[in-house]
Amino acid sequence: MFQIIFNPISAAEMSALPKDLQLDLLSEFQVLPQDLTQLPGEQFGMICREGRTLYRYRCLDYRIYFEAHAQGLIVHRVLHKNTISDFLFRSELPMSEDEQVADARAFWKLIDQATNAYSHRT
Repeated sequence: MFQIIFNPISAAEMSALPKDLQLDLLSEFQVLPQDLTQLPGEQFGMICREGRTLYRYRCLDYRIYFEAHAQGLIVHRVLHKNTISDFLFRSELPMSEDEQVADARAFWKLIDQATNAYSHRT
């Protein structure tokens, strides 16, 4: 069975949002396994570093960062677009958004915090 799993950090990020916004985000986040091989549209992105692949899904004013898992998807972070945009604006790197994020240690630290929180729970 394909399922979407929110780790404790991403679940907390979602629960901090107003209920109607949560429902809007969840209704738009319609990701299927075959989407990950083709990454249709501009709302998807792929971030790779040291053999690890994360996906980015643009949804309203938010970015949902997730990873493929044997049973579905693990959502690591749900961040407002200005969080990443502010970082990208300050970094002023002449690369695509996903390439910039892939090279940013601060971004991977955010993801690792979420991954560690999830792994300690299971």
